[in-house]
Amino acid sequence: MTPEQIRAAVREVMPSVRADLEALVRIPSVSADPARADDVRRSAEATAELFRAEGFDDVRILTAAGGAPAVLARKPAPEGAPTVLLYAHHDVQPTGEVADWDSDPFEPTERGDRLYGRGAADDKAGIAAHLAAVRTFGADLPVGVTVLVEGEEEVGSPTLEAFLEEHHELLAADVIVIADSGNWDIGEPALTTSLRGLVDCFVEVRTLQHGVHSGMWGGVVPDAVTTMVRLLATLHDDEGNVAVEGLHSGPAADVDYPEERVRAESGIAEGVQLIGSGSLVERLWTKPAITTIGFDATRTADASNTLIPSVRAKLSVRLAPGDSSKRAMAALRHHLEQHVPWGAQLTFTEGEFGEPTQIDATGPAYDAARAAFRDAWDGTEPVDMGVGGSIPFIAAFNVAFPDAAVLVTGVEDPDTRAHGANEGLHLAEFEKVCLAEALLLHNLAESLGR
Repeated sequence: MTPEQIRAAVREVMPSVRADLEALVRIPSVSADPARADDVRRSAEATAELFRAEGFDDVRILTAAGGAPAVLARKPAPEGAPTVLLYAHHDVQPTGEVADWDSDPFEPTERGDRLYGRGAADDKAGIAAHLAAVRTFGADLPVGVTVLVEGEEEVGSPTLEAFLEEHHELLAADVIVIADSGNWDIGEPALTTSLRGLVDCFVEVRTLQHGVHSGMWGGVVPDAVTTMVRLLATLHDDEGNVAVEGLHSGPAADVDYPEERVRAESGIAEGVQLIGSGSLVERLWTKPAITTIGFDATRTADASNTLIPSVRAKLSVRLAPGDSSKRAMAALRHHLEQHVPWGAQLTFTEGEFGEPTQIDATGPAYDAARAAFRDAWDGTEPVDMGVGGSIPFIAAFNVAFPDAAVLVTGVEDPDTRAHGANEGLHLAEFEKVCLAEALLLHNLAESLGR
């Protein structure tokens, strides 16, 4: 097929692809909720059936180490053609407060230029983009295609490394396309070339064996909430930079990200200052960030004149590319132990580990991707961008398949609101993503074929 034929074929398959995406969104495959385990299985089965319908003879639902069901579908490469592994995930985040949504989160709803629903973008649209690329070529795929659709990405991919090891031979590929990121803006495509890593932990501070009267003992005995607040305050300097020694920082790509755009896209409240120093993209992509994402203490509705004996917080740390999650966890523990005030008892419990990623996006596979993006976006040059969030499993793919080119792409844009209420997929951009992936398969056949 010529690029123009591919463009016409993508346009023709888009209505059926959208219908399949909507059917997937209706399945509440929330991997974090044990009560939704049957829905996660149902989502895997529905995904498997989609690729069976496209002529994939080898379609399996597999697990490793007791993990959630993943879909593996394979079509062998034509003689001399490369094999491309297409990754996405079929599990989704919890909805949060349903009242915060403008429509049922599991009933895909079009409003304006977007399709709203949990997973409509992250990442069932990634599945749909792979489906569109495959459906475009029908029985004449120019490359071998292996599709891997994971079922536990939203809970940190805890068994993915075991899965890659156990099914390594089935997954071997020349190029790996990870459809779980996004583009720089509406109308501006991007390759993601760096992602921050992640560690999190639980911190408990105890100052008393039990609560006591605040009038009788206040002023002499420290309460746990004040103690914890003082401890958390040591994690940043006065500008808001992370103050934990030993965490890595690095330079970022020379990309202009105006402050007014950051304010508009983040939803920061009027008058609130941005924190940290350095360029905005450095602060977002290549410097560490620490956030208190949970705090257990007495509710104000239940408050009494009592010194609270213990409190618990959950901390999330985003790590710059080039750092190590184990080293970062040790540095965080050391900082907290050294800075806990007034001799309070500190309990530190490790949580998740996720490695950061830095991709050398050079070579024929990346050239093929950039050419596909330029064609799909009518001549717009793609941006090499970083992402402040984490996709730790990319490091696992790099380790498992060191000779494969890993391309990180996706359907999201700055207003996608993935993980939040009113998650939405920009439909016009989605069609461009589908076209770009189909063109990529065409380009890879030409540039990597023998």
